[in-house]
Amino acid sequence: MAAVTMRLPAVRAPLDSSARRGAEKHLVAPGDTITTDTGYMRGHGTYVEDEKLIASVAGVVERVNKLVCVRALKARYNGEIGDIVVGRITEVQQKRWKVETNSRLDSVLLLSSINLPGGELRRKSAEDELAMRDYLQEGDLISAEVQSIFSDGAVSLHTRSLKYGKLAQGVLVQVSPSLVKRQKTHFHDLPCGASVILGNNGFIWIYPTPEQKDDEAGGYTTNLEPVPLSDREVISRLRNCIMALVNHKMMLFDTSILYCYEASLPHQIKDILKPEVTEEIVLEARQRLLDLEG
Repeated sequence: MAAVTMRLPAVRAPLDSSARRGAEKHLVAPGDTITTDTGYMRGHGTYVEDEKLIASVAGVVERVNKLVCVRALKARYNGEIGDIVVGRITEVQQKRWKVETNSRLDSVLLLSSINLPGGELRRKSAEDELAMRDYLQEGDLISAEVQSIFSDGAVSLHTRSLKYGKLAQGVLVQVSPSLVKRQKTHFHDLPCGASVILGNNGFIWIYPTPEQKDDEAGGYTTNLEPVPLSDREVISRLRNCIMALVNHKMMLFDTSILYCYEASLPHQIKDILKPEVTEEIVLEARQRLLDLEG
């Protein structure tokens, strides 16, 4: 007979109600009136009708001084200068690569916007143009930074730092861009033995933390050494923890992922995505975050 797994109900500690009230957000649906005060400026996701500011998308109301905008809960990525993104090369064109970054239009990585192998600084020549597929080819995953936004909304990328470049030996997780919290850095080496790149575009890359930073290759060589089983298990657990946080619509940043990882340690990796286990570890992580905020 096949083994049957049974879990008994457990008493959960209730969330702190005062902290929960402070964390409530102003959610609106299309057509909802945000404010009737005429002193506010209209931002993204809003329009004015009969001197009332009305939401045009479903999302969270955000106020910056007198500017009011609605951040959509589920939408394509809208690039902003300085964002860190993870993308996949879809096409090699003349002096540029097309990159899929979860936005409405393919992003562009110009040949002039990359570091040459070895970090060499010089003008790009015809030989470099012929060797473009030696650097990046279709299907390659890269990390990059948003350099500018074209008039049609397409994003222009650059990889002029040695921390950007080609990615290898890891797991890609795709989530809604609205769930990735904006921070000063989106490259995190977690104490559990793996690293994550939290792309502002909703693409998250999980990979084993390298023992030493290889700055000589300029970000174009890929380490294809077999990944140890222990590292693969950590990456798999992190991936399932991120999916658990996404299922409960929690913001993704290094602390929330680490708290969820630590809460999941008593459970097997394959059990993390069971609904009752997911709820248990996410509630524990949420409580620790509320305690941290004080």
